[in-house]
Amino acid sequence: MTFTPNLNERLARARADLRMGVPVVVCDGDTAALVLAAETLTPERLADLAGMNAVIAITDHRAQTLKVAAYDGDLARVILPKAADIAWVQAMADPADDLISPMKGPFKTQRGGAALIHRAAIALSKAARLLPACLVAPLEDGPAFATQHDLSRVAAENVLATALSPLNPVISAGLPLDVSETGRLHIFRPDDGTEEHYAIEIGNPDRSGPVLARLHSACFTGDLLGSLKCDCGPQLRGAMAQMGAEGAGVLLYLNQEGRGIGLANKMRAYSLQDQGFDTVEANHRLGFEDDERDFRIGAEILQKLGFQQVRLMTNNPVKVAKLESCGLTVTDRVPLMVGENRHNQAYLATKAAKSGHLL
Repeated sequence: MTFTPNLNERLARARADLRMGVPVVVCDGDTAALVLAAETLTPERLADLAGMNAVIAITDHRAQTLKVAAYDGDLARVILPKAADIAWVQAMADPADDLISPMKGPFKTQRGGAALIHRAAIALSKAARLLPACLVAPLEDGPAFATQHDLSRVAAENVLATALSPLNPVISAGLPLDVSETGRLHIFRPDDGTEEHYAIEIGNPDRSGPVLARLHSACFTGDLLGSLKCDCGPQLRGAMAQMGAEGAGVLLYLNQEGRGIGLANKMRAYSLQDQGFDTVEANHRLGFEDDERDFRIGAEILQKLGFQQVRLMTNNPVKVAKLESCGLTVTDRVPLMVGENRHNQAYLATKAAKSGHLL
């Protein structure tokens, strides 16, 4: 029946459950495991895992910080000690106190056997904007366990599917702006229940030629609070000002805060930067990649708005390459050199040296 949740709805439930500390069952063919996010784990549920041969799955970046061998390449499966308490689990996941109270090894790790479920568990936690660390306990009969305990059940291959969820236009309306009285705001909603994204159209850009465009990732601290730790706020305002001056343009405001790791994890990275790590090192210590964003979202929105050619305002060549790989023609890269100050000079230097930004 159509009342039954579809795949996207099941995945959305699984993400929401992990955020609330509720376990989910992840299957790989006839194999299944109980998955709990380390960040939202409770002492009661940790106690329930006793005797279930649980491991904590962490990314290779986090494993390197903890000096754990990542035998699976992109992740490590650390066997949960019998004496492990909630503080131990959270310290494995969160590097906040690594320098003050380093984790004591040696750690026993699982080797051999499939790691697809563990990989899917980490992907789910990232999608839920949680720290990428999960407890994974094998189950003899995953479907029966899920039914018995009323838990969400998803397939690992569906969690790891790389297809972009379709974006649907919700509404657009005129929005007079200080840079253009003919502004228009478009709202797009993905099928998978994740964050909505916005397109701010300035003037009446010609769909038959290249449009001045910017893919701007949401930055609460920079865009709204005027943070000096990044150049996001000045880039947002500078891009809109240039579009207004030229009479036309489109700015995509993508809800991928903190280069795709979410605001809470971004602030964790800021806290690590206060300890002396640069922006890339901080992300790695948390278990994330340098950049977790998906620029295909921007390409799809531009195409749905009727644009095929863009003059892209960016200092990031990865954005240019990604739009072109999605079928758009980038006729020109328009530099956006604004916002440098004494607080973000090291941050900008790291983006240039480690992330290839052209500054």
